Amino acid sequence: MRICVVGPTYPYRGGIAHYTTLLVRHLREAGHWTQLYSFTRQYPRFLFPGKSDRDPSAAPLKIACEYVLDPVNPFTWWQLCRRVRADAPDLLILQWWVPYWTPCLTAISRWIKHHTNIPIVYICHNVVPHDGGGFLDRRLATTVLRQGDAFIVHSEQDRYQLQALLPQANVHKAHHPTYAELATGQSGTTAQELRTSLGIPADRPVLLFFGFVRPYKGLEYLIQAMAQILERRAVHLLVVGEFWSDPEFYKRYAREFNVDHAITFVNRYVPNEELRPYFDLGDVVVLPYISATQSGVAQLAFGFGKPVITTRVGGLHEVVADGVNGLLVPPQDEQALAQAVLRFYETQLKDTMTETIRQQQVERFSWNALVQVVERIGQQVP
Repeated sequence: MRICVVGPTYPYRGGIAHYTTLLVRHLREAGHWTQLYSFTRQYPRFLFPGKSDRDPSAAPLKIACEYVLDPVNPFTWWQLCRRVRADAPDLLILQWWVPYWTPCLTAISRWIKHHTNIPIVYICHNVVPHDGGGFLDRRLATTVLRQGDAFIVHSEQDRYQLQALLPQANVHKAHHPTYAELATGQSGTTAQELRTSLGIPADRPVLLFFGFVRPYKGLEYLIQAMAQILERRAVHLLVVGEFWSDPEFYKRYAREFNVDHAITFVNRYVPNEELRPYFDLGDVVVLPYISATQSGVAQLAFGFGKPVITTRVGGLHEVVADGVNGLLVPPQDEQALAQAVLRFYETQLKDTMTETIRQQQVERFSWNALVQVVERIGQQVP
């Protein structure tokens, strides 16, 4: 097939940029002619809550692409459409995750629909935002997505949300693939060296909370759970990721629950080549989300062979099987979270879970499985 893909890639950072890059890489490896169009800019600076949207990695995921699209410059929307029409692909793949993209993607979709016969496939990372879901969010999502001919979602919750907005939508579900390819980068730093540099005691098992720190991720419940965990087992919590709000809120929580001595905060975006020592240092990745549809961080953890303790929200239970590749607890329940951590250590689940995760990377969570979904859509749409 001939496929055009629109989305972020290097020099932009984060899970969706990695997702786009790996999707295009695997489509090409499967023999499909695939043209990637990316952004000359993603967000105006005043709209981005982090320090930067640029990837600082010395060993970034990179792939050949053309940088065309500026979401606040309509002239570039028209340029993109002209290029896609000239490519004459069998599919155009667009991606949807936050309402910010509504004007740009709506205009592009409508132009393609009115001037070509190219089928449009939307990959919906979130049908509505993690911290949204109100009338306006649903309305904006409907405005954009009604232009699609087929859709790919990564959770049943997103399938339900999409079909509630568009009952006749042609929806295909595929598991979010792992980011195992990020596990190949090396910084030269070992987990032991990292432990020493962070001042984590040598005899302490490490829980890892990883990713952008945002309110919906429920870090405060993990901090509360630490008080109960430490009563029975000496562990250390390592919180790694850029804070999108004041980190003092969480540090104050730690002091109030008298667990600040057992928590280390690393408030930064971690380049690709520095990921491995953090994941090697952690025994298990803990994601106490309050809400979610699916999680790129969970798949990053699986890519490094690490089990995940998380909450039963959204589609997380579809990828994290309790007692198999991780543990599940109710959201906003620090007692259940503490008990899950203790169960992980006291029942020696680590070895069996690690082997299961290795097998699932080849089977359920492979990029080839996602490529096959794209191929099926290509065979079905007119």
